[in-house]
Amino acid sequence: MAKRYVRVQTAKGQIYYGLLQLNRSVTLLDAPPWLQGQPTDSELKPDTYQILAPCAPSKVVAVGKNYADHANEMGTDVPTEPLLFLKPSTAVIPIDGPIWYPSESQRVDYEGELALVIGERCIDCTPQQAQTKIWGYTIANDVTARDLQKRDSQWTRAKGFDTFCPLGPWIVRELSPGARLQTFLNDNREPVQSAQIDEMVFGPDRLVSYISQVMTLLPGDVVLTGTPAGVGPMQVGDRVRIEIEGIGYLENTVVARPLINRTSPPNTTLNS
Repeated sequence: MAKRYVRVQTAKGQIYYGLLQLNRSVTLLDAPPWLQGQPTDSELKPDTYQILAPCAPSKVVAVGKNYADHANEMGTDVPTEPLLFLKPSTAVIPIDGPIWYPSESQRVDYEGELALVIGERCIDCTPQQAQTKIWGYTIANDVTARDLQKRDSQWTRAKGFDTFCPLGPWIVRELSPGARLQTFLNDNREPVQSAQIDEMVFGPDRLVSYISQVMTLLPGDVVLTGTPAGVGPMQVGDRVRIEIEGIGYLENTVVARPLINRTSPPNTTLNS
């Protein structure tokens, strides 16, 4: 099994990067793994920690309509170059963190995606150079308020609500180009989304290179690579599970957005 790099928090609030072992214990690292963090002699036993999102990005750069079948289902042409937008870091939550359904929206969709984690500062990189800047891979859900996206004619509000970027549960260093991405709702055995990641219009190295011509990518930043066809609505109480072969699964439950304490969404990576 590939090494699984996690970010965890203890009951005392201490946050560490580590390696998840088969028995669910965590071997702690002395720094984030993309900053040459090395294993230490310290270990957290199972049930003594909470899994956080596997990194704390300064920004999440996302790509729209990067699968031809998804562009078709949205009634648009396939982009001739990557279509970029940003999700705020405050949207990031870990596995099992609740997705808040905002009262402003009447339709909130799941979008299962492969996420890239950047390991080195990346600016004006060629695709070949960009490949060396991708440290690892994890799973994301680009949650979208679809009605607000259509109403606003741009995507910031629809994509940027607190909790609208579930991420994790861990990072792996290598992934098969033909790995399958699938999304499941509740206990349904048939996936609502299913595609191989090599069906992307623009592959990971091309995406990172293109983004680096626009903005500097920093270690720990995240790039969402787009979603395949099959996007659809979620309701309060639904569980959405996204699986990628070679990584694992990311599962979250939809709840009504609380009316109070909106500045501190549960289990976010902010200031951690």
